[in-house]
Amino acid sequence: MDSPKPSPPSKVRLQKVLADGGLGSRRACEALIAKGVVAVDGKPVTPPGTTIDPARQTVTVRGRRVQSQPRVYLLLNKPAGILCTSHDPGGRPTFKALLPKLPARVFTVGRLDRDSEGLILVTNDGPLAQRLSHPRHGIRKTYRVITDRVLTRDEAQRVLDGIRSRDETLRALKIRRMKTAARGAAYEVVLGEGRNRHIRRMFEALGIQVRRLQRVALGPLNLGRLESGACRPLNPRELERLKAYVMTKSSRHIGGR
Repeated sequence: MDSPKPSPPSKVRLQKVLADGGLGSRRACEALIAKGVVAVDGKPVTPPGTTIDPARQTVTVRGRRVQSQPRVYLLLNKPAGILCTSHDPGGRPTFKALLPKLPARVFTVGRLDRDSEGLILVTNDGPLAQRLSHPRHGIRKTYRVITDRVLTRDEAQRVLDGIRSRDETLRALKIRRMKTAARGAAYEVVLGEGRNRHIRRMFEALGIQVRRLQRVALGPLNLGRLESGACRPLNPRELERLKAYVMTKSSRHIGGR
């Protein structure tokens, strides 16, 4: 009887290996490869789409070995004044100062600008981060916005129809007045994509000042009563619902091609 043939090497895309090692989303990992800082068995690799056998080959980034890490999923209530970057050359505080000691390197899924606050997902799950961040998937993000005055009916409709800003059309999926604030008005604004300073730019184009901007939900995740500056792990139910939500959104995009 012939002896069984050995199984062929299991090939995996290099950017997936980097993402599984906590180096960021797949897009961010593709950028690392393009920069020439990634090496396989000591040899720099730059071609996109390179596949390797992680069980037999060694991957390094700037000389540091990349290894799979345990998955981390944290919900963070970012205060104003905190940056969603791992390191700031100017020494300003970043989200990492708010985290407990973790078994893996992590990053934020998307960003809130320095003056904004609220829900941020912190993880090292690159593939999930990519699906949550890509505009084509239409991941819903809900914000509570305090403005210096009440929007007119026409202005609210323009927010839904789209407002031109810096050669981009910015729009919201939903805008709902919540109540009159102590100094202005409060609105719930839902986005299907998140461009740089998306809400602030929309309101600025209307001549309206945003006094406070807080993200309160990301897909099925809700900020709840989490205190400002605090973080907590996602519970199994939340993680299950989040992954199911993302898969549904991804499937709709593929089916709509």
